Amino acid sequence: MAQIADVIKYEGDNTTFVWKHPCEDFNTTTQLIVHETQQALFFMNGQALDLFEAGRHTLETQNIPLINKFFNRATGDKTPFHCEVYFINKTEQMAVKWGTDSKVEYIEPTYGFPIQIGASGEMNLRVEHARRLLIKVVGTENVLTQAALVQKFRAFLMTRVKTYMANYIKENSINIFEIDQKLTEMSGSLREMLLSDFSGYGVSLVHFFVTTIVKPEEDSAYRKFKELHFRQYADIAEAKLRQNVGIIDQQTDAERIIIESQGLAQKRQIEGYTYAQERGFDVAETVAGNEGSGNMANLGIGLGVMAGVGSTVGGVVNQAIDGAMSPQTNNVSTKCFKCNTDVPANAKFCLECGEKIEVLAANEITCSSCGKKTHKGKFCVECGAMLASKCPKCGNELPSGAKFCLECGEKLGGNDNE
Repeated sequence: MAQIADVIKYEGDNTTFVWKHPCEDFNTTTQLIVHETQQALFFMNGQALDLFEAGRHTLETQNIPLINKFFNRATGDKTPFHCEVYFINKTEQMAVKWGTDSKVEYIEPTYGFPIQIGASGEMNLRVEHARRLLIKVVGTENVLTQAALVQKFRAFLMTRVKTYMANYIKENSINIFEIDQKLTEMSGSLREMLLSDFSGYGVSLVHFFVTTIVKPEEDSAYRKFKELHFRQYADIAEAKLRQNVGIIDQQTDAERIIIESQGLAQKRQIEGYTYAQERGFDVAETVAGNEGSGNMANLGIGLGVMAGVGSTVGGVVNQAIDGAMSPQTNNVSTKCFKCNTDVPANAKFCLECGEKIEVLAANEITCSSCGKKTHKGKFCVECGAMLASKCPKCGNELPSGAKFCLECGEKLGGNDNE
């Protein structure tokens, strides 16, 4: 008779999923030791019977009710029996390698060219249903290691992974040149798809990682589209850079103008004059630069604007007077478009508001109603107001319906019969 084991315990390593104890003869006093991360399953006559969880067990009748049905207990304290004991490792087996045995071929969704890629990674497995694993996978074998399990699952795993991966890339329109950025999401999605496949064999797929995508660097089409893709991104980045530089330049110019304006304002404050008075200086210089003594009246207007400035501008005024003594007979004025104030004909800025004066063409006049330039006629083309007529002799503006000029007494045309 074979020797009866006194103690049954696991003697395999931690990379083994299932290990069969070599002893097959026991009695009701045999001690069974099951560690926290294990289960022990008894087989008799090819049937999976009693399953023991972690702890120290004595194989008494009440502990092995299923086995007890197969034999009649003889009298005495010890009853021998023959069966097989399998220890199942319930720890999470980590870093189990996987990889596609051939390339995954599909149509690249962004650029539309056929491409072949490879993939590899790791997965974490744990026994979920001991009976199912032993019956469907282990059978009569004495041990099931990591390598043996991967080899058994290889065919269905490769088929599923390649199919699921191609569908995932297509459905999510993942660019091949950006696929590495999507590995986390892809890994999670593939795990969800593979769960039921592993569960059918009593194994739980705890984690599934795609760690590497092998791209066809030797393929000319792939290289062409890769260059196009990254050149496109480089052009976009360069355009954004130019835009940012332009914005910085504009901000710099704006800040420079503000600083210059603040500096000029402080300078005027120290020298004792305002911006309007400074514009008056410019007008005075303009008048002084015009030839003919007829500009003396216009110079007087400029002097009125600058009254109260003090000795600071005395030299400027004297120079303007000295330079304006040449003969000139015309004393023509024009109007400011903004405030409608009479200003000298040659003035560049309005003495009242500082607005820049625009030169009128020979066929243009200033509307007295809106102050805009308009062609000579009876009505303003800007606002529709009736335009004031002028005396043909002295140029003085005439009120509506006047028969004689109020300035020179000239009889106006169209009134001979009245």
